[in-house]
Amino acid sequence: MSYSRLLVGVLATIVLIAGCAHKTGATGTNDSQFASETVASEAQWSGRISLQIQSEPPQAFYASFELKGSAAEGELTLISPIGSILAVMRWTPNDATLLQGSVARNFSSADELLMQATGAALPVSALFDWLGGKNSPASGWTADLSQLANRRLNAIRKLPEPQAELRMVLDR
Repeated sequence: MSYSRLLVGVLATIVLIAGCAHKTGATGTNDSQFASETVASEAQWSGRISLQIQSEPPQAFYASFELKGSAAEGELTLISPIGSILAVMRWTPNDATLLQGSVARNFSSADELLMQATGAALPVSALFDWLGGKNSPASGWTADLSQLANRRLNAIRKLPEPQAELRMVLDR
């Protein structure tokens, strides 16, 4: 009987979570502020991303993602395992915006936006190069592109503290 209750409880929780989840429009948001914006489609990737930060306490972040554009102008959408949009990050040469639900926050650059969103300084320019197969240097980061043909990218940041590890598995 206790196994049946546990199973019913787990299923009820899944149904409740799934009922709260929703996908929004093509721009990743229902906010009309972003509905008319377009992002340069120089490149496009999707897959799964993992970021582990050796802070105190340690932090780990896992999500599906869609990345398009370039280091100068682009968009990164993070998606939960159940398909809901966690955040949409957009940047241009002039500014950057983080949209989480109905809350939008503005930043001066993509680097600042990603630092605030993830807690780790991620090298935006180098990331686009790495995904394109070019092992560009990034301060404190070492990228392993040896598995890029298998649609995998790993990068480790030793300095500045805290150490961080970025892993990406690409769908396309």
